[in-house]
Amino acid sequence: MPNVSERRVCVVLSVPRLAVHERPETVRVPVVDAVLALRLQRLIAEHPTFGYRRLWALLRFHEGLRIHRQAVSRVLVLQGWFGHQRRMTRRPRVQGRRSRASRSNERWAMDVTHIDCGSDGWAHLAAGIDCHDRELVGYAFARRGRAQEAERALEAACVDRFGTLRPDGNTPMLRSDNGRIFQSRRFRAAGKDYRLRQKSITPYTPEQNGMIERFFRSLKDECVWQHRVPSFVEARRAVRRWIDWYNERRPHQALGYPSPRQYRASQLQRVA
Repeated sequence: MPNVSERRVCVVLSVPRLAVHERPETVRVPVVDAVLALRLQRLIAEHPTFGYRRLWALLRFHEGLRIHRQAVSRVLVLQGWFGHQRRMTRRPRVQGRRSRASRSNERWAMDVTHIDCGSDGWAHLAAGIDCHDRELVGYAFARRGRAQEAERALEAACVDRFGTLRPDGNTPMLRSDNGRIFQSRRFRAAGKDYRLRQKSITPYTPEQNGMIERFFRSLKDECVWQHRVPSFVEARRAVRRWIDWYNERRPHQALGYPSPRQYRASQLQRVA
């Protein structure tokens, strides 16, 4: 059609202009960065449960490699190293009373989990976490799960953060579930002696205590379920070693990828 522009013809016919012109068929073959792949293979062997974001954080902040997260994701896709992604389904969620805190020592969350110790049976880990900086402030690992063990974890948390069992000034609010350990007379009396306010979550809503629940999941994914320990002594040693690494070195996504203690140190420097 003379005197009619190509653009007008394409608009009338509803055809994209790129379809009018012939283009050579080009196939791009993705190329894997061999050096990066070797580094990632080593990190995956050490931390098989880590996703691409935390692997990127280890490369970026621990090894000093200036690289984008998508480059790490691309190598994992090309090499077939992505782990199985759990399918998320629609579930009812409780919107209120989440474990959020604006500063350290404002709110602690406590709970108890159980760990298989091989021939010695099950052991019990009572632990408390700071809901702001995500540091595990105190824990007790024992063969029996009683109020006495939870009290020991509370004592360790107070000594670690305040250097005393009766801190002065503003003290943390202690959040826990409605289990018999945390509702026992002994544990409630210990909380009062240590000047800690205690509050319980709504029954049957563990997501309100989600930070300590998520900590337990990370502990089991990255430590407990990776090794079959033969005894209680070996399990206690492995748990202690992983907790020290979690507080000191493990990059935490919610904090921007420093470890909990690194994040807390930066917050103290900012206040000073």
